[in-house]
This record gives sequence, C-alpha cells and structure tokens, in this order.
Amino acid sequence: MTRARGRSTRRNASPRRAGGIGVGALALLLLVAWVMIGPDPEAELPFGPSAPTRTESAAPAPSGATDPSTAAGQLAALEVKGRAPTTGYDRDLFGWRDDTDHNGCDTRNDVLRRDLTDVELKPGTDGCVVLAGTLEDSAYSGQDVAFDREKDNSLDIDHVVALSDAWQSGASGWDEDTLRAFANDPRNLLAVEDSLNRSKGDGDAATWLPPDSSQRCDYVARQVAVKSDYGLWVKPAEKDAMQRVLATCEGFPAFTDDAAWPAPRPATT
Repeated sequence: MTRARGRSTRRNASPRRAGGIGVGALALLLLVAWVMIGPDPEAELPFGPSAPTRTESAAPAPSGATDPSTAAGQLAALEVKGRAPTTGYDRDLFGWRDDTDHNGCDTRNDVLRRDLTDVELKPGTDGCVVLAGTLEDSAYSGQDVAFDREKDNSLDIDHVVALSDAWQSGASGWDEDTLRAFANDPRNLLAVEDSLNRSKGDGDAATWLPPDSSQRCDYVARQVAVKSDYGLWVKPAEKDAMQRVLATCEGFPAFTDDAAWPAPRPATT
C-alpha cells in the first residue's frame, strides 16, 4: 500500500513538470521572435518601462552665434545662471537720476533732451529741464508720442535692463560707484510711454518684449550689450527668449551706438 501511493505520487508530478517547461519554452520563443522581428516604434513595449516622452527642445542658436560682432555672438559669451534672490535690493542704492556726468542736469532730463525732438526747455534751468517735445518712433511701440510736462507727463525713462533684474543677475555684489554708473548709463536708458514702462516692470526678455515686433531685435541687442559690459549673467529662460528674437534677424550687429546725450543748452525765449 505504501509503495503504491509512492508510485502514484511520482506519476502525478511528471505532467506538472512537463507543463511548466512547455510554458517557459513558449515564452522564450516569443521573446526571441519579438527581438528578431524588431519592435514597432509606435507600440508600447510588452514589458519593462515605457519609452521616454519627448521634451521640447531649447531655442535654436541664431546664425552668427560665435561672432562677437553680432548680438547673437555677444549673447553666446554671457554666463547663464539662475535668478539670484532680491535680498538687500533697494532702488535707491543705484542713485538713479544722479548727475553722474557732472553736466549740471539730472539724468531724466538728459534722456528727454536726447530722445525728444522739438524740445522746449524751461527758462532759468541752465538748459536742463524739458517742458515739452515729441518722442518720434518710440523704441517700444513705434508710435510718435507728444510730451508735455505740465499736462500729462506721458513719458517715463526706462532702464532697458531693469535695476531689479540687474540685482538678481550679479549687481548685488557691486560697489556704490558701479551701481550709480549702471543706473545712469545712457546705453541702458530710453524715453518710452509710461504705460509700457509700467507693464514691463522689472521683467527680462523672457517675460516682456516691446509690443512692436520690429523693435525687438534692437531692444534685445541693447540688453545683451549692457549685460556684457557690466558682467551680468542671463537666466536660462531669458537666454532662450533672446535667441528666439535674434533668430528673426540673423547677423544683427552687437549694440555699439553712441547713446550719449547732448550737452545742456540755454532755453530760448
């Protein structure tokens, strides 16, 4: 009786082992066939992790990206870093409107005298204070804007590279003289519509560009030149935005214009 039970147990076990071997062999054959035929690139894998998803590529570098005489080449040479904190930032630290060139006039009126036509000066101010004039072909809107100090004072002076942006891009480590020089640098200052200046705020090229698209290459080239001259860095998204703009005007020259303002002249009566 005991031997019969033993033989019966061995006979019942052999089909299970054979079945297990058959399933394993079938799985192996299917795997070999799948590898030899090759996977469908559009199909999901039968096992293992799914294929990686596609990611959006960065903005392509514009033509001339290695030529330092172009805005794109100048941009390529800038350091790329993240935004630094605003800790310690105070607009007054920059000494904006100081008479840094010692011509007897504050910076706001220097810019107005440079950027406006048909300028009317206030008597008794040594040719400094601008009462009225016309901003022709605004650097941000392309429009002509009438300016009247007594009526609407419709123009602001914009820092092309905003003071807060500069602070978060390396200026926090500057000494007092460099802060003042930057804030009153003619290359970084433009007379523009007050509404556009305020909509820009302290944004960089990633968050704000002139609404007139024909002005954007000049705007970005000026920003790049200022950041280059002062050793400021650009943020990754900012650089991408600048590259996209400069790709629309390949070979656009680096900003080298003489942006100085004219010397004060006596008001005519």
